[in-house]
Amino acid sequence: MSEPENSILPYLTEDLAGTGGSLKNAVADFVVEEIPVYAPTGEGDHLFLWIEKRGVSAQFLVKILAQQLRINPRDVGVAGMKDRHAITRQFVSVPGECEPLLADFAFDGISILKSARHERKLKTGHLKGNRFSLLLRNTDDDGFEKAVAIQEQIAQSGFPNYYGAQRMGIGNETLIMGLKLLKNERVPSKYFSNKSLKRLALSAAQSCLFNRVLSDRVSDGSLHTVQLGDVMQVCESGGMFVVEDVPTEQGRFDLHETVITGPIFGPKMKQTTHAVQEHEEKVLQEFSLEPAHFLRYKKLTSGARRPFLIWPEQLKIEQTAEGILFDFALPSGVYATMLLREFMKNETAVSVPGDTV
Repeated sequence: MSEPENSILPYLTEDLAGTGGSLKNAVADFVVEEIPVYAPTGEGDHLFLWIEKRGVSAQFLVKILAQQLRINPRDVGVAGMKDRHAITRQFVSVPGECEPLLADFAFDGISILKSARHERKLKTGHLKGNRFSLLLRNTDDDGFEKAVAIQEQIAQSGFPNYYGAQRMGIGNETLIMGLKLLKNERVPSKYFSNKSLKRLALSAAQSCLFNRVLSDRVSDGSLHTVQLGDVMQVCESGGMFVVEDVPTEQGRFDLHETVITGPIFGPKMKQTTHAVQEHEEKVLQEFSLEPAHFLRYKKLTSGARRPFLIWPEQLKIEQTAEGILFDFALPSGVYATMLLREFMKNETAVSVPGDTV
């Protein structure tokens, strides 16, 4: 079985020297704020709470809200899981009957900044993206000049939309368990008794396979070359189609109207054709997998396509007394550290736990 996660994923900006440095030296060095798909309407049976948390995990936030608002943790709705070692601001939904208890809510590291009513509970994925403010400390003496050069290239070329290594678990344990589940091999009983753990493991396997296909396109220089049989995503609508007319679709890609996608393997995944399909199938074979394996847990591994490239919005860098300050916005599901690794070229420093997506 192939083990790509044990090697360094290739950089798109390989020809440019990195800044070095370190992330998350302090909680305030990593600030992330959700960009919601919609704002609460002001009416309805649910309360949307705009919350700021500092040094608090997503799971612990849900636990504390449930305790103090006297509700079941399942009644707390979140759009996305947010980092612990950071300052994060996000919407959380709770039942409307909690409103009288909000005035007495108090917990160190958690603040309810405002609340508003809405018709529906907030659900996972109801999130447009995240806005980040990240401080990179201890960079090289000429780190800012290096960062400017990398910023200019990323503005033109984007950056690879890899999944972060932390998704694979400590020592790749989550990934290994996911691959074993797919192949119906023996795993600890907790991966059957705990549905969330099972979902994480299977998702890690899908993520690793995506990273492998993406890394191959980076390595062979074809990441910006539309190929016959590629599945493209229309940037504005999200619609997908298979490439039949390469010159036309290359032009649309170059204008950022569309983006090439990679596989999140599963029965509902839109299939590539021609040589692109052959390559994706070859990657599966290297892991001793085939499409039928994803039918075993088809509700958890339904399949999708994920953009290979991301162009960060409003990317700004600033030299400060403490280090280099990065401000940017990313779509939901994109790892901020995968952007920062292109600048840092430092795998140890960038592989911090609890990355926000």
